Amino acid sequence: MKMINALAAGALLLSLPLAQAAAADDRATVKVFYDFLSNPASQAHAEAFDAVLAENWQSIGDYSGKTKSGDQLMGQMGGFAKLIPDLNWEVEEMIQGGNRVVVRGRATGTPNGPFFGVDGAGKSFEIMSIDIHTIEDGKIAQTYHVEDWSGALRQLSGK
Repeated sequence: MKMINALAAGALLLSLPLAQAAAADDRATVKVFYDFLSNPASQAHAEAFDAVLAENWQSIGDYSGKTKSGDQLMGQMGGFAKLIPDLNWEVEEMIQGGNRVVVRGRATGTPNGPFFGVDGAGKSFEIMSIDIHTIEDGKIAQTYHVEDWSGALRQLSGK
């Protein structure tokens, strides 16, 4: 019986890379997301972003149970475009496993006015972000995300 279980486990392990290799490569779809974050004032980037999101896409950034829609995120990014015209969201690492794409990113920018109540007077910030995107039918259906905004505020306030 142990030999059968070991053979079954071995067959499962051998099949995993094949199953993953057969999955679609969704990294280019997810890259469009970050291209928009870095170019929120661009109509072309906004349209490309909208095209890769599922109709019922959800942004989940905390445990409150509140989610953000694509339209809400586009509105927020429109505000960021005015406040942080040099905002750049660089993808530092992107890993796909099945229908999930995990991104480690770095956001930088120099607000031209008060940011979350902190007037950085021309100071810049650099923060890390971690995002988990779920892909369904070639579109981003859900994004869990964490950004170090408290770190940005410390940098802007000089503390």
